[in-house]
Amino acid sequence: MGRKLGMTQIFDQEQGTAIPVTVIEVGPCTVTQIKTPSTDGYSAVQLGYRNTKEKLLTKPELGHLKKADAPNLSHLKEYRVQDTSEYELGQSLNAELFSEVELVDVRGTSTGRGFASNHKRHGFARGPMTHGSKNHRLPGSIGPGTTPGRVYPGKRMSGRMGGKTVTTRKLKVVRVDSEKNVILVKGSIPGKSGGLLSITPSNIVGKA
Repeated sequence: MGRKLGMTQIFDQEQGTAIPVTVIEVGPCTVTQIKTPSTDGYSAVQLGYRNTKEKLLTKPELGHLKKADAPNLSHLKEYRVQDTSEYELGQSLNAELFSEVELVDVRGTSTGRGFASNHKRHGFARGPMTHGSKNHRLPGSIGPGTTPGRVYPGKRMSGRMGGKTVTTRKLKVVRVDSEKNVILVKGSIPGKSGGLLSITPSNIVGKA
């Protein structure tokens, strides 16, 4: 897990072309639980991210973190892995995890746009603006008349836009900076700067 720091550009040293990249701070994440087929029926590791105040966590959460000798963490997420022998409770993971990874999938919450009209939400065209037209940004007819006498489900209309979980797949890892604990991926990712992200290698099978 990590957070989006923003976008910038770097230049290819061979061709000199500008590459738009998103800067992602990775972790540090703490291993808070290890699941094995013998105990849980599948292999997975649970990671915790971002320190928080003790008063913001419930007693069950504090007890769970205490078992792993982990600090007070506000976000917990589980990741499926094929081999759990590489991990141990309390282990810290950071950007070095992606030093040999070429493509990643990034999941985040898209920017919320609030209640949006048909034109902004679905790209509808407006009506004529002159010659006495009263139809500028009206939605128009939403369904037929007597038959069937109802509106079909899935009709594109005004409503809440954005604020949904979005996954951008197969983003190229351009650079990994272990000192600053950041990675640079080519292209844009969902959400605003500072938003919580889940980063996984694209070649992992059976991700949570």
